[in-house]
Amino acid sequence: MTSAQVDTEKTPEGEGYERGLGSRQVQMIAIGGAIGVGLFLGAGANIAKAGPSLIFMYALAGVIIFFIMRALGELLLYRPVSGSFAEYSREFLGPFFGYFTGWTYWLMWVVTGMAELTAAAIYVNYWFPDIPQWVTALVFLVILFGVNLISVKLFGELEFWFSMVKVTALIGMIVIGLGVLTFGFSSAGDTAAVSNLWQYDGFFPKGIGSSLMTLQGVMFAYLAVELVGVTAGESEDPEKTLPKAINTLPWRIALFYVGALTVILCVVKWTEFTDGVSPFVEAFAKIGIPAGAGIVNFVVLTAALSSCNSGMYSTGRMLRNLADSGEAPAVFRKLSSTKTPAFGITVSVLFMGIGVILNYIVPEKAFGYVTSVATAAGIWTWLMILISHVLYRRAVDAGRLPASSFPAPGGAKCSYVAIAFLLFVTGLIAYDADARVCLYVMAVWAAALAVGWAILKSRNPQIAARGDSELEKVG
Repeated sequence: MTSAQVDTEKTPEGEGYERGLGSRQVQMIAIGGAIGVGLFLGAGANIAKAGPSLIFMYALAGVIIFFIMRALGELLLYRPVSGSFAEYSREFLGPFFGYFTGWTYWLMWVVTGMAELTAAAIYVNYWFPDIPQWVTALVFLVILFGVNLISVKLFGELEFWFSMVKVTALIGMIVIGLGVLTFGFSSAGDTAAVSNLWQYDGFFPKGIGSSLMTLQGVMFAYLAVELVGVTAGESEDPEKTLPKAINTLPWRIALFYVGALTVILCVVKWTEFTDGVSPFVEAFAKIGIPAGAGIVNFVVLTAALSSCNSGMYSTGRMLRNLADSGEAPAVFRKLSSTKTPAFGITVSVLFMGIGVILNYIVPEKAFGYVTSVATAAGIWTWLMILISHVLYRRAVDAGRLPASSFPAPGGAKCSYVAIAFLLFVTGLIAYDADARVCLYVMAVWAAALAVGWAILKSRNPQIAARGDSELEKVG
């Protein structure tokens, strides 16, 4: 019996979900997944640390992200399941790794949801400075919770329009910035120049070391690109939509990250950007377009809500996958009348509510705390995708498993490069005194999961035995 057959026995075809995500929705979820708060808000702090060299850091990390996504794409077309990388970790590395990856991805999205709620509250303060951050965060949490409970179609439609706003606005920002550079209109046109990229202490003004230290923030900006893998179980035609969504990733990174930052840093010199302020809002304020900064602030608010919306979606699905494998309480397997994992979403939202509390207690530090933990959890998820891909390719080469219809270019070689890069970024996090707290959090998280696994095995020994049997088949 193959692992695919095992899954079919656990849940019926389609895993009980409604295949309610059409091609345009999956495409826009993939596009929007590459545009988030890490770019709109986090880039301000990273520009202050690295100057124009941040452009190179985004490009370098973007290449690695493409390697990761092509590895995931090959696995998805080998066996498209909603559990995605947790299921592949379970198949190729063993049940403990599937359990650990599923719960860690759940943690990543819970804390990312906290970060997005924090960012959304900061953006609302742009217009209404007297409203406490925690109040705004709570209101958005309740609204998005309701959307995710209703149906996957409503989630997909809302995410489609969230992403459409982000994409349209970013293209508009790039066009306006190029207009300032070319025609010199507005007061910013007097100082806008391509030479701003090197004129103020060079392209690496703080040194290569400082630039490299921004990689942890850059990687946070790319969290959610793997979300397209979680949609596999609810996509109408995953064999067509998923490869198309993944193959468009390079131009999305080139345009929305590298292109947008290049234009912004040409229009406004890097020394004028500060931590805690969106560089896009600041740039449009300097350009002087009427209501321009307010419009951009609305766009970045949309980006934050989009990411939080995606977080609620993915956490519920991941908890259900864990329950299907006996690695989470069985109650998470239940679907509501609208075929959504309502209980899993509800529990996840309650944990996201911790972000509301952080915004009440430490509003000025809430964003930094949660993004570092999310980045560490995201790196683990990406490593599991890459290692699973390497093991899958070995099984294919040995004739033990069928080849995927969407093979990654370069085979396992690119996955090895990406693994080395992610380990390097982890080393940078450990070196940074402010960021390494997330590694302590992850160590406590790992210990808690290890205890949970020991309890799980003692109550249900066949979980580990089943995993050993599957590992023998893939070699």
